[in-house]
Amino acid sequence: MRFRARHRPRVTVYTRKGCHLCGEAEALVRRWARRNAEVDVVDIDTDPALIDRYTVRVPVVAVDDREIAEFQVDTATLRAAIREARRH
Repeated sequence: MRFRARHRPRVTVYTRKGCHLCGEAEALVRRWARRNAEVDVVDIDTDPALIDRYTVRVPVVAVDDREIAEFQVDTATLRAAIREARRH
């Protein structure tokens, strides 16, 4: 019997300096997702296109490039999005 390797989702947290909600979102994502997904933290101020896209919406959390939360993320939403991504 062959087992297919499970997809390891990528969780991206879009942040910027001085954003207190960004720190909270990053901490929650790192705490829960580190065992179940790859985690990237992206400072939007390093890329003009990201500044245009996310200026006042940060933090934004995306799983495999699908935005799942902005401003605040909760564990249930994060878990559900990672579970769904692992199925694909």
